[in-house]
Amino acid sequence: MMCSLASLEPKNLKAIQSLEKELGKPLLAFSCHDVRAAELKADQLARIRKLEAELGIYLVAIQG
Repeated sequence: MMCSLASLEPKNLKAIQSLEKELGKPLLAFSCHDVRAAELKADQLARIRKLEAELGIYLVAIQG
């Protein structure tokens, strides 16, 4: 399972912001998806790691 920050419709964003105000705490909204990691060859993995290091982010290769 892979989760990422959710894309929210304006009405849903307003509801979350309202609850944040009530709680006095920020909330993060995530959407999750069933995915399988791709099998990679060593050179493919090395290329991904190099780009991750250059960009300062993490990448995940999944089955298409």
